[in-house]
Amino acid sequence: MKRQRALAVTAAGAIATALSLAAGAAPASAEILDVKAEEARAELTGEVAPALIDELQDTFGITEAEAYDRLAVEDVAADLLGEIPDSLDSSYAGLWVSEDADEIFVATTDAADTNELRAEGATPVLVEHDLAALEDAAAAVNPISMEGYYGNYVDVVANTLVIETADAAVAADLIEAAGIDPSLVTVDAGAEAPQTYFVRGGDAYNIENSWRCSVGFSVRQGSTPGFVTAGHCGAAGDSVTGGEAAPGTFRNSVFPGADRAWVAVGTGEQLLDDVNMYSGTRDVANATQAAVGSSICRSGSTTGWHCGTVQAFNQTVNYAEGAVRGMTRTNVCAEPGDSGGSFISGNSAQGMTSGGSGNCSSGGTTYFQPIGPALSAWGLTLVTS
Repeated sequence: MKRQRALAVTAAGAIATALSLAAGAAPASAEILDVKAEEARAELTGEVAPALIDELQDTFGITEAEAYDRLAVEDVAADLLGEIPDSLDSSYAGLWVSEDADEIFVATTDAADTNELRAEGATPVLVEHDLAALEDAAAAVNPISMEGYYGNYVDVVANTLVIETADAAVAADLIEAAGIDPSLVTVDAGAEAPQTYFVRGGDAYNIENSWRCSVGFSVRQGSTPGFVTAGHCGAAGDSVTGGEAAPGTFRNSVFPGADRAWVAVGTGEQLLDDVNMYSGTRDVANATQAAVGSSICRSGSTTGWHCGTVQAFNQTVNYAEGAVRGMTRTNVCAEPGDSGGSFISGNSAQGMTSGGSGNCSSGGTTYFQPIGPALSAWGLTLVTS
């Protein structure tokens, strides 16, 4: 794989250190990543549906070989995402896959981490703010309700907390009210108000014979079969009738605050361990979290199958119905009726479609509820291949 190596520096006081690092011998990270990615690719061969490769080629404008290369690097990134944050601890500032998916970047506030990161196959990026500081700033903003404030997320690539508002004045008031350091913040003024993808007649599954959403993933609670979906699709006790899913009942539902629910279906119903790609199916193997920058695809009953990339974790979204926290931000499009549908990266279940802005004609931003909190909160087991 061809790569361009760069050490990005955002900390003004660390420029001299960064220049000395860049002037040294070529980092071993590229070669190490190549070895790890080759091993991952060997495991992927024969396990990836051809329809997924076709979709990645169309979405990113790449060849079949490059699609396999992307999936392999993303697989390595997912492993590092589970290891590096604990290893670096307080200096850790985020991990992401490069736009062309041939490098894995890890941000740190400590130049002493450089050799360790390169030894793992990652390219170190020296930054000013650690991830904990940015997340603390987000936590200070989260409780505040203000007209024209639509949400926030930590952009690990830019090393900043992004606040989404209708205009700059709202952002200034919000920063002052939260008492946070303005240097931690980037303002996205003129952001579009998000909405839940909801209520449209159709086929996937119908709630109370009145509105439609989409199935997320098959799960079990002990011996009880069912599926996870979005919390805003129904309240506990609501019935599921008609559509493509088996009939059942919402057992648990949280919205706002979070956007997750699970529906129990009849004990004799078959649970499938895959996701409808509308041109085939995708097996679900696990629920390993994909890194920022990784490719991700969404299945929904309104617009079918669409792909893009993961943009940020822990997005706060201020819907008209209330704030939802802990969402993952993507540039995958979605529309009403896609709510609750599957987000999957490779063969790893990621979460359930919540809402966003835009559409699948002009493009947009879509947030999903990560699946992990639903599984752990209600003792659910993901049905896997």
